[in-house]
Amino acid sequence: MGFQLTQEEGEFLVKLSRRAVETYLKNDKMINAPGNTPSRLLQRGGVFVTIKKILHDQKKLRGCIGYPYATTKLAQAVIECAISSATQDPRFHPISTDEFDQIVFEVSVLTPPEIIGVDNPRQLPSKIIVGEDGLIVEKGILKGLLLPQVPVDCNWNEEEFLSRCCIKAGLTPDSWLIKTTKIYKFQAIVFEEEEARGEIKRKELYRK
Repeated sequence: MGFQLTQEEGEFLVKLSRRAVETYLKNDKMINAPGNTPSRLLQRGGVFVTIKKILHDQKKLRGCIGYPYATTKLAQAVIECAISSATQDPRFHPISTDEFDQIVFEVSVLTPPEIIGVDNPRQLPSKIIVGEDGLIVEKGILKGLLLPQVPVDCNWNEEEFLSRCCIKAGLTPDSWLIKTTKIYKFQAIVFEEEEARGEIKRKELYRK
Protein backbone atom coordinates (compact mmCIF):
# COMPACT_ATOMS: atom_id res chain seq x y z
CA MET A 1 0.00 0.00 0.00
CA GLY A 2 1.25 3.49 -0.83
CA PHE A 3 1.98 5.64 2.17
CA GLN A 4 -0.62 8.30 1.52
CA LEU A 5 -4.13 8.71 2.86
CA THR A 6 -6.61 11.41 2.02
CA GLN A 7 -8.59 13.21 4.72
CA GLU A 8 -11.67 11.30 3.58
CA GLU A 9 -9.90 7.94 3.89
CA GLY A 10 -8.61 8.84 7.35
CA GLU A 11 -12.09 9.85 8.48
CA PHE A 12 -13.48 6.62 7.05
CA LEU A 13 -11.07 4.51 9.11
CA VAL A 14 -11.70 6.37 12.38
CA LYS A 15 -15.49 6.18 11.94
CA LEU A 16 -15.14 2.50 11.05
CA SER A 17 -13.19 1.84 14.25
CA ARG A 18 -15.89 3.49 16.35
CA ARG A 19 -18.71 1.63 14.59
CA ALA A 20 -16.89 -1.69 14.96
CA VAL A 21 -16.53 -1.29 18.72
CA GLU A 22 -20.06 0.06 19.21
CA THR A 23 -21.58 -2.86 17.30
CA TYR A 24 -19.44 -5.39 19.14
CA LEU A 25 -20.30 -4.00 22.58
CA LYS A 26 -24.02 -3.90 21.84
CA ASN A 27 -24.47 -7.08 19.76
CA ASP A 28 -21.31 -9.13 20.34
CA LYS A 29 -20.79 -9.21 16.56
CA MET A 30 -17.88 -8.17 14.34
CA ILE A 31 -18.91 -6.02 11.40
CA ASN A 32 -17.53 -6.47 7.89
CA ALA A 33 -15.89 -3.76 5.82
CA PRO A 34 -18.80 -1.88 4.19
CA GLY A 35 -19.45 -1.92 0.48
CA ASN A 36 -18.41 1.73 0.09
CA THR A 37 -14.91 1.12 1.46
CA PRO A 38 -12.38 3.06 -0.68
CA SER A 39 -10.28 0.71 -2.83
CA ARG A 40 -7.00 1.80 -1.21
CA LEU A 41 -8.32 0.66 2.17
CA LEU A 42 -8.86 -2.85 0.79
CA GLN A 43 -5.11 -3.25 0.35
CA ARG A 44 -3.06 -4.79 3.12
CA GLY A 45 -1.46 -2.46 5.63
CA GLY A 46 -0.05 -2.25 9.13
CA VAL A 47 -2.27 -0.36 11.55
CA PHE A 48 -2.83 0.41 15.22
CA VAL A 49 -6.05 1.59 16.86
CA THR A 50 -5.65 3.65 20.01
CA ILE A 51 -8.57 4.41 22.32
CA LYS A 52 -8.40 7.21 24.85
CA LYS A 53 -10.84 8.27 27.55
CA ILE A 54 -11.56 11.93 28.17
CA LEU A 55 -11.10 12.72 31.86
CA HIS A 56 -10.99 16.30 33.15
CA ASP A 57 -10.28 17.65 29.62
CA GLN A 58 -7.35 15.25 29.20
CA LYS A 59 -7.13 12.15 27.02
CA LYS A 60 -5.94 9.09 28.95
CA LEU A 61 -4.90 5.87 27.22
CA ARG A 62 -7.66 3.24 27.41
CA GLY A 63 -6.39 0.66 24.93
CA CYS A 64 -4.01 0.24 21.99
CA ILE A 65 -3.56 -2.84 19.82
CA GLY A 66 -2.48 -3.26 16.23
CA TYR A 67 -0.79 -5.16 13.46
CA PRO A 68 2.71 -3.80 12.76
CA TYR A 69 3.00 -5.70 9.47
CA ALA A 70 0.80 -5.65 6.37
CA THR A 71 -0.87 -9.02 6.92
CA THR A 72 -4.53 -7.96 6.62
CA LYS A 73 -6.60 -5.66 4.42
CA LEU A 74 -6.50 -2.25 6.06
CA ALA A 75 -10.24 -1.79 6.66
CA GLN A 76 -10.57 -5.28 8.12
CA ALA A 77 -7.45 -4.75 10.24
CA VAL A 78 -8.97 -1.57 11.69
CA ILE A 79 -12.15 -3.44 12.62
CA GLU A 80 -10.22 -6.25 14.33
CA CYS A 81 -7.74 -3.97 16.09
CA ALA A 82 -10.44 -1.58 17.31
CA ILE A 83 -12.38 -4.42 18.94
CA SER A 84 -9.20 -5.91 20.43
CA SER A 85 -8.11 -2.51 21.73
CA ALA A 86 -11.48 -2.05 23.43
CA THR A 87 -11.78 -5.53 24.89
CA GLN A 88 -8.43 -7.35 25.00
CA ASP A 89 -5.67 -4.91 25.95
CA PRO A 90 -4.23 -6.67 29.03
CA ARG A 91 -3.39 -3.34 30.67
CA PHE A 92 -7.06 -2.35 31.01
CA HIS A 93 -10.43 -3.86 31.78
CA PRO A 94 -12.77 -4.06 28.75
CA ILE A 95 -14.57 -0.89 27.75
CA SER A 96 -18.22 -0.76 28.78
CA THR A 97 -21.15 0.70 26.89
CA ASP A 98 -21.46 3.32 29.66
CA GLU A 99 -18.02 4.68 28.72
CA PHE A 100 -18.62 4.83 25.01
CA ASP A 101 -19.48 8.52 24.79
CA GLN A 102 -16.35 9.40 26.81
CA ILE A 103 -13.81 7.73 24.52
CA VAL A 104 -12.08 8.89 21.35
CA PHE A 105 -10.53 6.82 18.58
CA GLU A 106 -7.16 7.25 16.88
CA VAL A 107 -6.01 5.22 13.86
CA SER A 108 -2.32 4.98 12.88
CA VAL A 109 -1.51 3.53 9.45
CA LEU A 110 2.08 2.26 9.36
CA THR A 111 4.82 1.94 6.78
CA PRO A 112 6.63 -1.42 6.70
CA PRO A 113 9.20 -1.58 9.54
CA GLU A 114 12.84 -1.43 8.42
CA ILE A 115 15.80 -2.55 10.50
CA ILE A 116 18.23 0.22 11.51
CA GLY A 117 21.70 -0.86 10.51
CA VAL A 118 24.64 0.65 12.46
CA ASP A 119 28.24 -0.36 13.09
CA ASN A 120 27.97 0.68 16.74
CA PRO A 121 24.68 0.69 18.73
CA ARG A 122 25.63 4.10 20.15
CA GLN A 123 24.90 5.48 16.68
CA LEU A 124 21.23 4.47 16.94
CA PRO A 125 19.91 7.77 18.41
CA SER A 126 21.30 9.65 15.40
CA LYS A 127 19.27 7.40 13.08
CA ILE A 128 15.94 8.21 14.77
CA ILE A 129 13.76 11.29 14.34
CA VAL A 130 11.39 11.93 17.24
CA GLY A 131 8.03 12.90 15.80
CA GLU A 132 8.59 10.94 12.61
CA ASP A 133 9.75 7.44 13.54
CA GLY A 134 8.12 4.70 15.53
CA LEU A 135 10.28 1.91 16.98
CA ILE A 136 10.26 -1.84 17.36
CA VAL A 137 12.81 -3.46 19.69
CA GLU A 138 13.38 -7.19 19.29
CA LYS A 139 15.66 -9.55 21.21
CA GLY A 140 14.99 -13.27 21.06
CA ILE A 141 11.29 -13.84 21.69
CA LEU A 142 10.85 -10.43 23.33
CA LYS A 143 9.47 -7.57 21.27
CA GLY A 144 8.16 -4.08 22.03
CA LEU A 145 6.64 -1.37 19.82
CA LEU A 146 5.99 2.32 20.38
CA LEU A 147 4.17 4.51 17.87
CA PRO A 148 5.74 7.77 16.58
CA GLN A 149 3.35 9.95 18.58
CA VAL A 150 4.37 8.43 21.93
CA PRO A 151 7.76 10.17 22.43
CA VAL A 152 6.19 13.47 21.31
CA ASP A 153 3.34 13.15 23.82
CA CYS A 154 5.83 12.14 26.56
CA ASN A 155 8.53 14.66 25.58
CA TRP A 156 11.24 12.00 25.27
CA ASN A 157 14.51 12.44 23.40
CA GLU A 158 15.92 9.71 21.13
CA GLU A 159 17.76 7.81 23.86
CA GLU A 160 14.73 7.87 26.16
CA PHE A 161 12.60 6.62 23.28
CA LEU A 162 14.96 3.67 22.72
CA SER A 163 15.07 2.88 26.45
CA ARG A 164 11.30 3.04 26.86
CA CYS A 165 10.82 0.76 23.88
CA CYS A 166 13.22 -1.73 25.47
CA ILE A 167 11.16 -1.62 28.67
CA LYS A 168 8.00 -2.18 26.60
CA ALA A 169 9.66 -5.34 25.24
CA GLY A 170 10.38 -6.58 28.76
CA LEU A 171 14.09 -5.78 28.49
CA THR A 172 16.38 -3.58 30.57
CA PRO A 173 16.43 0.09 29.46
CA ASP A 174 19.96 -0.14 28.07
CA SER A 175 19.33 -3.26 25.97
CA TRP A 176 19.45 -1.20 22.78
CA LEU A 177 23.22 -0.96 23.34
CA ILE A 178 23.58 -4.75 22.95
CA LYS A 179 24.58 -5.68 19.40
CA THR A 180 22.22 -8.67 19.26
CA THR A 181 19.19 -6.43 19.91
CA LYS A 182 17.40 -5.59 16.67
CA ILE A 183 15.92 -2.10 16.29
CA TYR A 184 13.40 -1.33 13.55
CA LYS A 185 11.80 1.98 12.65
CA PHE A 186 8.63 2.88 10.76
CA GLN A 187 6.47 5.92 10.09
CA ALA A 188 2.74 6.47 10.48
CA ILE A 189 -0.12 8.63 9.28
CA VAL A 190 -2.43 9.28 12.24
CA PHE A 191 -6.04 10.42 12.28
CA GLU A 192 -7.92 11.07 15.52
CA GLU A 193 -11.21 12.29 16.89
CA GLU A 194 -11.01 15.65 18.66
CA GLU A 195 -13.84 14.52 20.94
CA ALA A 196 -16.24 11.58 21.09
CA ARG A 197 -18.02 11.41 17.71
CA GLY A 198 -16.44 14.78 16.96
CA GLU A 199 -14.30 16.24 14.22
CA ILE A 200 -11.57 13.97 12.85
CA LYS A 201 -8.18 15.50 12.08
CA ARG A 202 -4.81 14.31 10.92
CA LYS A 203 -2.49 14.40 13.92
CA GLU A 204 0.70 16.41 13.56
CA LEU A 205 3.47 14.51 15.30
CA TYR A 206 6.37 16.91 15.17
CA ARG A 207 7.32 18.86 18.27
CA LYS A 208 6.41 22.54 18.05
